[in-house]
Formats: sequence, C-alpha cells, structure tokens
Amino acid sequence: MENPDYAELAQAVKDWGQSLGFQQVGITDTDLSSHDQHLQTWLANGYGADMNYMSRHGEKRSKPEALIPGTIRIISVRMDYLPANDDISENLIATTNAYVARYALGRDYHKVIRARLRKLEQKINRHLLDLGMTEFSARVFTDSAPVLEKGVAEKAGLGWIGKNTLIINERAGSWFFLGEIYTNIPLPEDQTHAVNRCGTCNSCIDICPTKAIVAPYQLDSRLCISYHTIENRGVIPVPIREQMGNRIFGCDDCQAVCPWNRYAAPTAEPDFKPRNNLDTATLLSLFQWSEQEFNKRSEGSAIRRTGFEGWLRNISIALGNAPFDTRIVKALFDKRKTATDLVKIHVDWAIEQQQAKLTL
Repeated sequence: MENPDYAELAQAVKDWGQSLGFQQVGITDTDLSSHDQHLQTWLANGYGADMNYMSRHGEKRSKPEALIPGTIRIISVRMDYLPANDDISENLIATTNAYVARYALGRDYHKVIRARLRKLEQKINRHLLDLGMTEFSARVFTDSAPVLEKGVAEKAGLGWIGKNTLIINERAGSWFFLGEIYTNIPLPEDQTHAVNRCGTCNSCIDICPTKAIVAPYQLDSRLCISYHTIENRGVIPVPIREQMGNRIFGCDDCQAVCPWNRYAAPTAEPDFKPRNNLDTATLLSLFQWSEQEFNKRSEGSAIRRTGFEGWLRNISIALGNAPFDTRIVKALFDKRKTATDLVKIHVDWAIEQQQAKLTL
C-alpha cells in the first residue's frame, strides 16, 4: 500500500470540486464549540420558533463525530445560484408579480449539491483505492441533516457569518449554497480564515421588512418572512402579513442590500435557471394553479416544501397587499369556495385589505 500525500490530495479535492461546479472548497476540523454556543443562545431566546428539529438531535449538530463516528475532517463547498440579469428591487416593486427567493427559482438545490458531492466523494474514493487504501469513509450533506453548515463554512474559510446570519464571502457575496462531506481522512486543514468585514454596516438590519434581525448576528424566526412563508404551517400573524408585500416564498432583502453582493457572480449552473417563469410570474397566474398543477410544477423544486395549502395561503396574503383590482377580488372570492379553513383565514383578510383600498 502506498502512503498518500494528504496535502496533494487536499489540493486535488479542491480541483475536483471546482471541476464539478463548486466555486470554492475548504477543509476544516470538527471543533464547532463556539458555533454551538451561539446556537444554544439562539434556541434559549426562542428565536427558533417551532423549528424543533434545531434542538432535536442533541450534540450531533455541533459534534460531527457524534453524527458520523470516525469523522475528523469536513470538506465544505459552496455553489453560486443567483440568476443572470436579475433585478431584485424591480421584482419587489412589481407588486402584482410574485416574489420567490432566488435560491428556489430553479431545481431543488438539495438534489443538485448532493449529486455533485457524491461525485466528489467517488473521485476521492477511487484515488485512495488506487493507493490500496480501503478504510475511507464519507457522508455528504446539504441542509439535510443536523449539521452546523454556516459554522463549518466559516471555519473552512468560505466566508464569515454576517450580521444577517448568512455566510458572506468578500469576493463572491452571499448568493450561494453550502454542502459538506464528513470524512475520516486526515487532510490538512485550511489555515486561511475569512475576516469579518461587516464593520459598521447595518444595511441588512435596516432593510428587513419585519425587523427580524433583532441585533447583529441574531435573527428571530418568529419575525422572519422566510420562516413564515416556508416553515410555518399555520396562521401567519397579521403584522407579518402586512409587511410581506409580494413575497410568497422566502425573502432576499438582506442579501439584496449587502454591499459585498456587488461582487456576486451570476450562476453558470443550468439547474438553477428559473423554472415555470417563477422570476416573472404574476400572483394571479400562480393563484390559479390547482393542487395537481402545483405538485407537477413543484416537482424537483424547493417551493414544494411549503405545500399547496401554504402556497395558496402565501399568495392570498400577497394579493391582499397588492393594489386594488377587481380581478384580484374575484379570484379571492372564487378560491374561498374550495379553500381549506387555513387558507380561508388569509383569503378573508386579503379581501378585507382589497375592499379597504377601494374606499380610500
């Protein structure tokens, strides 16, 4: 058996990763204690809302070796997803159009990133097998298990965790996905760590429609539009509805104003190009989707996470926030006839909002 040159292998991993479409690959150890402290404080403050899965797995989230025994290194990757020629400000101003978070416009990133990570894992495995090593083990993840992804990415040098709680890279902004490979290979760790360059800038805090960034590096999910339009399965509080505007799945405001995103490059990944015209679709056109149509069009898409009921609930709110239009009122009344009790609550609110504008 030939002893591998781990430094050479680490460089090869980065080269293979870039050939597979990742813009950056970093390597770190498994000590996430400082990030675990931040998570525990966040949970203790109630900022996780009802996302109980954030505390369900005990120490597995902060101790990779507890999740996957034998793990001593983590390979962290990022992949850009921002569509080309995308004007987010214009999309938010177009109040009769739907706004979908840019990460959800194309194919479900879980599928794309996981498939590429598996290919990277296979390249590493083949390389080690050629050297006669058979003890290689690895598991791939992308927002799919109890993994402190942002903590890992920060330690691996992919960027720093900004005041909006997202990973920011000084050369690439923050419009990217993250993924990880947990492995037992003693690869050399990256020694270059990103310096936090948020400075005195508070643009993300100031722009947040619901003031969900309650302090630098602290996001309260109970106030967050992304949480309510995606994770919340129940009634969305009225104060949140009033600030949602035309956002029907997620919210990008804090990224849109981040100065570092002037360096963000549009994605070259075909899978992340908008599907079903979600980048330009009108609220009324999406409101007309049947459940069967929603299931068909959301196949392989992140928007399926909200479910058809959540989809109608969110669009109802956006229609209520739109300028008065008799077509909107008719669509709301028509939908009410077949809507679930949850959707009716939001349809009725939207009708009231529309009628109130008529009397102004």
